[in-house]
Amino acid sequence: MFEHKSVLLRETIDSLNIREGGIYVDGTLGGGGHASEVCRRLGEGGRLIGIDQDADAIAAATERLKEFGPKVTIVRSNYENIAAILDSLEIDLVDGIYLDLGVSSYQLDTAERGFTYREDAPLDMRMDQRNPKTAADIVNTYSESDLYRIIRDYGEDRFAKNIAKHIVRAREEHPIATTGELTEIIKAAIPAKIRATGGHPAKQTFQAIRIELNRELEVLSQSIDTMIDRLKPGGRLSIITFHSLEDRIVKTRFKHNENPCTCPPDFPVCVCGKKSKGRVVTRKPIVPTGEEIEENKRAKSSKLRVFERGQER
Repeated sequence: MFEHKSVLLRETIDSLNIREGGIYVDGTLGGGGHASEVCRRLGEGGRLIGIDQDADAIAAATERLKEFGPKVTIVRSNYENIAAILDSLEIDLVDGIYLDLGVSSYQLDTAERGFTYREDAPLDMRMDQRNPKTAADIVNTYSESDLYRIIRDYGEDRFAKNIAKHIVRAREEHPIATTGELTEIIKAAIPAKIRATGGHPAKQTFQAIRIELNRELEVLSQSIDTMIDRLKPGGRLSIITFHSLEDRIVKTRFKHNENPCTCPPDFPVCVCGKKSKGRVVTRKPIVPTGEEIEENKRAKSSKLRVFERGQER
């Protein structure tokens, strides 16, 4: 069963200012938790487009949202293709788009998907099972310098250099095939006193490999401007992130869309001609309440940022 507790559910729904007859896009449909709440607020003319690349998520959301009938259109794809998806549905502009980024509880809890370091399973980590490349390919074929780079940049792990060295040394004996093998290799690369006091030693490296394999940061940074361009005046884009790398991208792109002017600060008037696309609604990100974190530990690091399209297009 596809179980996933929707994070910042009420806050995200409220942030969208849902109109009964509006069209909304859920770019990371998952099990349909956020989507079912959006659908409950839609009237006869309302519509929800749900996008996800995970076959298990598509199956679970299709079942969960079937009560809403023709209001819902589900597309198996990546939200980076949002422009092509809307074009194929003959939809120009929408009233709201939202993303709940990162890995779902279901993906983490289904050991054979290979996302978790807590159980031994094949090194997979694909969010889209149609992708021929798996985490094992990264671990076994990337050069030591490339492994170091992704663990340093995407995992923000201070032992990245040593972890990369240990991975390369281990795979010379035989290919690294499972999450359990990789976890043991990472543990050996981290000093014992750090392992005793820090979080799980494999957490950051697993995050790094997952981000690299699924192109998570690349897709996010390349898609935000397009999503803002597909909003109606007053339409909103709401994005939930789970770590600083994602949050930084959202914050930066939102800021740029609010103020794209490239003129030197001492110019009395703007001459570059770049116009603002709207405003950042959340000066500070919305974070979960203590109560939500208590109920769902995975909500702890979540942040919600919201952008509103300007009235003039």
